[in-house]
This record gives sequence, structure tokens and C-alpha cells, in this order.
Amino acid sequence: MKTDLHKLPIILKPFILFLFVSLSVLAFLSLQTPHQIPAKTTAADDDAAEENLPSDLKIRPGYTSYEEYLQRQLNKTLNPKLREIWTTRDWDRKVRVFSDFFANLKQRELLSNGSKSLCIGARVGQEVAALKRVGVSDSVGIDLVPYPPLVVKGDFHKQPFGDGIFDFEFSNVFDHALYPWKFVGEIERTMKSGGICVLHVLLSRRADKYSANDLYSVKPLEKLFKKSELVEHRGIDGFGLDTEVVFRKY
Repeated sequence: MKTDLHKLPIILKPFILFLFVSLSVLAFLSLQTPHQIPAKTTAADDDAAEENLPSDLKIRPGYTSYEEYLQRQLNKTLNPKLREIWTTRDWDRKVRVFSDFFANLKQRELLSNGSKSLCIGARVGQEVAALKRVGVSDSVGIDLVPYPPLVVKGDFHKQPFGDGIFDFEFSNVFDHALYPWKFVGEIERTMKSGGICVLHVLLSRRADKYSANDLYSVKPLEKLFKKSELVEHRGIDGFGLDTEVVFRKY
């Protein structure tokens, strides 16, 4: 059936023309824009990845589902007593210590005031506040529970950001990653070429009861960072963590 615009009521003519133009534009864009289907991993994929982990990195058993793992992490993050401590008596001390770490990174030319920066697993954002204190103003954190304006909601196994966004990424919660390969993969995905990642980790003993993995050397990290080079690692005293590891993305 052929539509004759001259025979349509005047009030319908603009609508028909708008609809025709809109459909034409959408059809053109669908031909010009490639469709990208996000890669999905299955439980079998995760099992295979875990089996291929180096012997110096162990995933702790006991989780029957990812939801159970998330709930356990939330039990700590949402604990009202801990949140009160983090935002009161711990705040100044942690911001001061993080500031010293970041100032040292600036001296070693691994961080600059112009670095767009992300803190992973930032809880209430002490490390974000510390970055801003030392002059790195474009900084934000992610955590399962947001703490505006310093921390936005995000799962470090699937960061809520596009590719190649950040110049600098920092985390001291590697031990909380149930899937370390996803944790590192997301860092490399969202970091720019030439970007710096700094991890504070524990090698000398088992971490706390909320940890999902145990790391016994730097070697597993070298294997997990497939698109980056190891720049350096050194001993530190950082809130129970003993090693700082620095990677630069190719």
C-alpha cells in the first residue's frame, strides 16, 4: 500500500516525515557502526584460568557462587563499626600515610599532577583524598559501596569504565580478588598505554579472613600482567602489606 502525503491530514504530515527521516538515519548508522559483543566468561573458563595460575598464587576455597563471594565482601564493607572507624579516627592517619606513598611515586616520576587516577577497592576513599592532597586532582575510587564524591560504585572484576581511560591505577586489595586474572585484566583494559599501575600486596604471610587469595611472590603478578612490564618492586610498611609492585602498560 502506497502512502500519499498529499491525502493525509495536515496534522499527521510532520509526524510521518519525522518517522521516515529517523528510520533512515538509524538504518545508515547500523551499516556504519560495527557491533561489539562483550566477551563473556563461563564457570568453566574461570576454572581453567584458576588451574593455570602459578603455584605462588592460591585461590581460597569455600565460595559456592560469585554472589556468595560478593556478600562476604559486603559484610566487611558495610560493617557500621568499621565504616565509623574508617571515616573518623583512621581517616587522618591513612590519608597522611597514603600521601607519603604518592609523594614518593611523584619523586620517582611514576605519578604526576596531571595523571588521571583510579583507586581500586577504595572503601571510603582515603587514598583518593591523599592523591588530591599531593596535587593529583583528577582522581576517583571504586568500591562495591559508593562513598560520594570520592568513591563511585564498581566491581573491580568488571570496572565501570571504558578502555584506556587512566594514566595511573592504585590498589591495596589484590588479595580480595576472587578472580585475579580478571582484576588485572580490567586494570590493563582501562589503563592508557604507558600508564602506571601500583599494587600494595602481602607476601610474607596469609592475609585477613576476607581475602579471597594468597600471594607468595611477585612472579604470579608478572604472569597476570600480560600487557605490561614490571618496573620495580620494593619492601614497604603499608597497613599490614609488605610489598609495592609497579607495572607500566606497553
